[in-house]
Amino acid sequence: MADKGEGVYVPPDHIRENSHVSSIEQYHKMYKESVENPEAFWGKIAHDFYWKTQCTGKFWEYNYDVRQGDIFIKWMEGATTNVCYNCLDHNIDKGLGDSVAFYWEGNYPGDASQITYNQLLKEVCKCANVLINKGVKKGDRVAIYMPMIVELVVAMLACARIGAVHSIVFGGFSADSLAGRILDSKSSVLITADGVYRGEKLLNLKEISDTAIQECLEAGFTVSSCIVVRHLGESREPGAGGDTEHHPPKRPCIKLQTNWHNDRDCWWHDLMADASDQFEPVWLDAEDPLFMLYTSGSTGKPKGVLHTQAGYMLYAATTTKYVFDYKPGEVYWCTADIGWITGHSYITYGPMLNGATSVIFEGMPIWPDAGRMWEIVDKYKVSKFYTAPTAIRTLMKFGEDYVKKHSRKSLKVLGTVGEPINPEAWLWYYNVIGDKRCCIVDTYWQTETGGHVLTPLPGATPAKPGSATLPFFGQVPAVVNENGEELDGPCEGYLVLKQPWPGQMRTVYGDHQRFERTYFQKFPGYYCTGDGCTRDKDGYYWITGRTDDMMNVSGHLLSTAEIESALIEHSAVAEAAVVAYPHSIKGECVYCFVTLKEGKMFNDALVGELKVKVRQKIGPIAVPEYIQNAPGLPKTRSGKIMRRVLRKIAKNQQDLGDVSTMADSSVVEVLFQNRPKNVQGWVE
Repeated sequence: MADKGEGVYVPPDHIRENSHVSSIEQYHKMYKESVENPEAFWGKIAHDFYWKTQCTGKFWEYNYDVRQGDIFIKWMEGATTNVCYNCLDHNIDKGLGDSVAFYWEGNYPGDASQITYNQLLKEVCKCANVLINKGVKKGDRVAIYMPMIVELVVAMLACARIGAVHSIVFGGFSADSLAGRILDSKSSVLITADGVYRGEKLLNLKEISDTAIQECLEAGFTVSSCIVVRHLGESREPGAGGDTEHHPPKRPCIKLQTNWHNDRDCWWHDLMADASDQFEPVWLDAEDPLFMLYTSGSTGKPKGVLHTQAGYMLYAATTTKYVFDYKPGEVYWCTADIGWITGHSYITYGPMLNGATSVIFEGMPIWPDAGRMWEIVDKYKVSKFYTAPTAIRTLMKFGEDYVKKHSRKSLKVLGTVGEPINPEAWLWYYNVIGDKRCCIVDTYWQTETGGHVLTPLPGATPAKPGSATLPFFGQVPAVVNENGEELDGPCEGYLVLKQPWPGQMRTVYGDHQRFERTYFQKFPGYYCTGDGCTRDKDGYYWITGRTDDMMNVSGHLLSTAEIESALIEHSAVAEAAVVAYPHSIKGECVYCFVTLKEGKMFNDALVGELKVKVRQKIGPIAVPEYIQNAPGLPKTRSGKIMRRVLRKIAKNQQDLGDVSTMADSSVVEVLFQNRPKNVQGWVE
């Protein structure tokens, strides 16, 4: 990208000339068709995939208005297909059988393997037969609680092949969280692993699984089978090895103790050794469920977001192709965990539907040092890279030296996902990681949307640091006020979507009323994202955070993300989080938590400088009332800051509610101790 001034970065010629979409004019033409004639637009894309039967009814149909009846979304009525078949068999038929599907990179440098599309198909068919032999059939739910290993992909694709609905639970969640998801989904089969290392920390996944299964039993539900991948333990029994070219070598772990229940537990490799590597796919209706994925549950009971076959397949594939400008032969790497929607759409399904070669990474960005990611990029010549702003800000703390040790010349597109990226982190990503020659794609979307909603296209969209820019094909965003009235031109308000797209969730599993209440009741006729945004004079969208992260200071609606961006521009600040704090006159005031870079000191002078910075960037109304030293911030295991907890800490409320999703609870005590002395106590 080239800076053309005014903070706008245009796609460089060497990327633009070879892109799927090579100009903003081409984007606008394609976008216009996608929203005005969705049947023609998505119908052409559907020709790239295999359908056992074609669409025979309405191509799309929906109701977004709760006043008109039940909410529903349907795509490609009458069509039947199988997503696993399109990920594997269809690509093999096109000559990609010997192409690498995944390079697997383990926690420890040097622990690596690879698997081709042909090899992966055989493993998936074996696993499909294993599941059938365990009594799993079309429509049944299967819980998967695994580390980032190839067997995780095998398990989810095997479910897709037989028509079972996979429910993947992030491998860092607690036994309580796992049990809650098993109970809600009624998954009678659990697939897990003995254990995994995250850096130097050992997680005993089997022990956690045993505890969760016992909790389910006490709640009246029985998990009949627990299939365990021997990931860390040494192989002893026949069939429990798999030290082959496409199975990672087993890692001896003296610390790991694996309890066993003979009537329920079985080793993955024992079952796989006896299974046939042939399995004809089950052909499924377009609206049959593909998977369910639970939201983190940081605000109440987790929601089982349900995605279906045809629409999700089209959308995951299309967003991958255009947003990352993916082309055959390139190596793509999304650093997310498959336990989150980013991993579903942009590690497994989206890339595989494009016949891509991808990297699966088991480890951590800064272990054993902060150069690990760039070492992997060089090793596999990664050209398309996708990570979270949290990871970028973490790497920023370590400076440029770890980056500059590695070439990174293969990189072309750098993506961000999970939260709005502050301009300073965007510019560091662009200048330092990308050497000013890569395109940055700042993607906005949700578990519920299945794929990207707002995003630049690498060869077409001029970028603005901090903006998710323009809508992807098929998306019709609008900005509304508190009364649900659409706002024109530059404005600020609630981000809503006016019509469905193929990848949209269809319901909350087992609770359609909650689906309607959560997403369609506030603004009838619209899908409510729950996020606030601003739209600028160029029609670019800037996500300002969850609407409950907006604050009203003296009648002015302020964005926490905007204030955080201002704070992070200070050279001493590595990360910042802002919450609203009650104020007797203003209604609310600004309360800030700041994490400093290594070697920087927190003192009154710095507090004064930070207030000046916010005043300069936003205005007097946004100047923080309180700024607190935060050596660490409470985050979920997916890396999202738990602002709900920060609001409690700011008010000195010791009862934090459910903190089961918090990655490191030790930071909380320090934050309570560090509350500013001048903060006015608050009683509720």
